Amino acid sequence: MRTVEDPEGDRYLLVKESGESSLVRDPETGAERHLPNDDLEPVAGESPLVTAAGAVDESLRRVLTAVPDERALGLLLELDERGPLDVHVLLDSYDLCESDLHGLVAEFRAAGLVEEADVTGRRGYRTTDEASGALDRLRE
Repeated sequence: MRTVEDPEGDRYLLVKESGESSLVRDPETGAERHLPNDDLEPVAGESPLVTAAGAVDESLRRVLTAVPDERALGLLLELDERGPLDVHVLLDSYDLCESDLHGLVAEFRAAGLVEEADVTGRRGYRTTDEASGALDRLRE
């Protein structure tokens, strides 16, 4: 299986190739259809598994790929529920050492899930609007 693209830039998973047309699957809808081979170009460097992951909303993918375990998910959920939270409150309230907390927060910041916040004159963190929306959908 490989990723292909049509002239409009839409990406598909190539399911089956034949002489003049190919069966492709839209990763977002799962719908399959035949398209002319002349209209399809291989997408270099994109794994078909990455294309398949496109079926999941981007904000949910960010949460899923940035959260390595349940403890990290719990931290993100707590920041969303109780935040913004001061770094000292985070260290005092949860079973995280300083390096673990800062490592997780750095990963979350890089993924656009949390941002720095001033909490009564001290450094703290809050979830971004995008992260809050994704977490709301995961809570359903």
